[in-house]
Amino acid sequence: MTETTVEQQPPAEEAGGGFIDPVPMEEDPAQLFAGDSGTLDAAVRRVLVRLLQRRFLVADRNPSQWRTLLENQQVIESRLHDLFVHLVVDHDRGIAYKKQVRSAELDVPILLKDDPYSRAETLVLVHLRTVFQRERGAGEASVRVDVEEVEQTVLTFFDPDDKNLAARQTEIRNAVRRLEKEGLIEEESEGRYRVTPLVEIVLSNERLVELRDWLRRQNEEDQR
Repeated sequence: MTETTVEQQPPAEEAGGGFIDPVPMEEDPAQLFAGDSGTLDAAVRRVLVRLLQRRFLVADRNPSQWRTLLENQQVIESRLHDLFVHLVVDHDRGIAYKKQVRSAELDVPILLKDDPYSRAETLVLVHLRTVFQRERGAGEASVRVDVEEVEQTVLTFFDPDDKNLAARQTEIRNAVRRLEKEGLIEEESEGRYRVTPLVEIVLSNERLVELRDWLRRQNEEDQR
């Protein structure tokens, strides 16, 4: 009887195929939480969430996230496009923000809804944009305003016969607080604010001209 020798095969994993022991979720760097099917790194996901949560991402306030955005701009844009949202990156100002896609040819669900400014907020915004444009045109690197100056200017656009001055002042102060919260101004000392370049994004030069004309007409009608 002839003896048959069977050659011992190496384990499947040593041969480069076959069964591989599963890696526990907490040891798998691709999974950030149980059931995670996402493909983005944690840092990129944080930037994406910030863009969705906030109105702007500003380079000098968030340098690390700004670098992450620039390094992963294409994939972040792709994720936002899946939601019918545009990503706008203004390299000159160091500002990134999102815009709702709108199309007459396509049925687009609206994710980003406009939150209109009140009259007082619009008046404060026009004043800030006007001062910013004037001071930058004069070569000033930083533009600052005092809340008393803002208040006095904006009050001129209200009815001069309105006896409830305190209510109007409260409206203006609340408007200043909202614009501060949105990052258009930053308080450097009590009652003194630095106007940020975001004001140019929120209110373009063309829109500023339109609002100035509208306010002038309103004043002319009030004085008749």
